[in-house]
Amino acid sequence: MNHPLVQGVIPVAHTPFTTTDDIDWESLARQVDWALEQGADGFCTGMVSELLRLTADERLEITRRLAEMNAGRGAFVASVGAESTKQAVQFATAAEQAGAQGVMAIPPLSSALPATEIIAYFSALANAITLPIIVQDASGYVGQAIPQAVYLELLDHFGPERILFKPEASPIGPIISALRDTTSGAAKVFEGSGGNLLIDSYRRGIAGTIPGMEFLPGVIAVWRALQQGDEEYAYRVYLPLCALVTLQLQGGLDGFLAVEKYVLHARGLFTTDNRRHPYAYEMDSETREEVDRLLDRLNAAIQQR
Repeated sequence: MNHPLVQGVIPVAHTPFTTTDDIDWESLARQVDWALEQGADGFCTGMVSELLRLTADERLEITRRLAEMNAGRGAFVASVGAESTKQAVQFATAAEQAGAQGVMAIPPLSSALPATEIIAYFSALANAITLPIIVQDASGYVGQAIPQAVYLELLDHFGPERILFKPEASPIGPIISALRDTTSGAAKVFEGSGGNLLIDSYRRGIAGTIPGMEFLPGVIAVWRALQQGDEEYAYRVYLPLCALVTLQLQGGLDGFLAVEKYVLHARGLFTTDNRRHPYAYEMDSETREEVDRLLDRLNAAIQQR
């Protein structure tokens, strides 16, 4: 298998929209270039790419275009989760054909599936492609938690180079440790807290982190500092990063999207901060002002090394 190793900081690319609710491809390319210039090890699509609000044609096209934009500079991981196995397999095979280095998938959201059905779903993906698959439990904000026995059976059958994990059910830290200990360190685990649990997760042996793009310089700074053993600097950057993520958490998935789009627009990467309707959360002016204050603190902390 000749795929770049999927590890390190792999941020989720957010989907920019024009004023007419079409995908803004120029802003998308700016975002990818910026992320790789910041030192990201690659990028991916995910829940905060608003994938579930895209049409099937848009999902296929954004995967193809992102693979082209990557141009071999990092690991591109395409999110392929869907409501049926047939849909997910179609998205996954399209991702491999486009040149992705891996895929990530949540289970279907519309039903509380038994373990046998979840295993069959992910096994079908693994049998349809040769790429590594990140098994994502997004139940912290959508869907049902994936039992650890499902992870272990998939890992035993397909091996650690094919099956990776992104557990997001609470409590995330103990779940990461349980996967590590049960598999004697074989399980490759990513955390997806947006940076909020990054230091704790790093100590538990994660292979990488999958944050959003909006606070990427801070996440990269913390990750590199941890790799270098510089805990003082890591915590200095980590604390304002945590405060920013706390603001996002109050709005759930739509809270993350609102802040992400606001920050990327303010950075000049996105032409608009538009999201796809319908959504349940809108930032008020005081929240925006607090985001601005904390971003200033985060940027100052990054520079203080």
